[in-house]
Amino acid sequence: MTFFKAILIIIGNISLILAVIGIFIPGVPTTPFIILSAGVYIRISEKLYNALISNKYFGSYILKYQSNKGMTKSQKYFSIGFMWIMITLSYVFFISAFSLKIIILVLGIIGTVLMGFIIPNTNKNR
Repeated sequence: MTFFKAILIIIGNISLILAVIGIFIPGVPTTPFIILSAGVYIRISEKLYNALISNKYFGSYILKYQSNKGMTKSQKYFSIGFMWIMITLSYVFFISAFSLKIIILVLGIIGTVLMGFIIPNTNKNR
């Protein structure tokens, strides 16, 4: 295994861990991190990619994204808006540790950038 491939596997795994965290912690995005993991895995390991798309929890996210080749603008607006509502609520009411607040804000910014600028727009309304 090359050094570059090992780094990409680590990035894909970290992204997948963040996606799992996003299921349980309001405000942490799930879909962009799953899509990022799939994008990394498909380039470096067919085995990791197939395991991810066949997963009963995450596979549907990726397959929906692939069939539409992106997200509609309204889906993006809704997802980003809902994510930031949850981030704000978490930040103000549920998280007291300053370091956790910063982590949630940084992950929210990463999720916003991924959804807003990396995930392509599609005109399909499904």
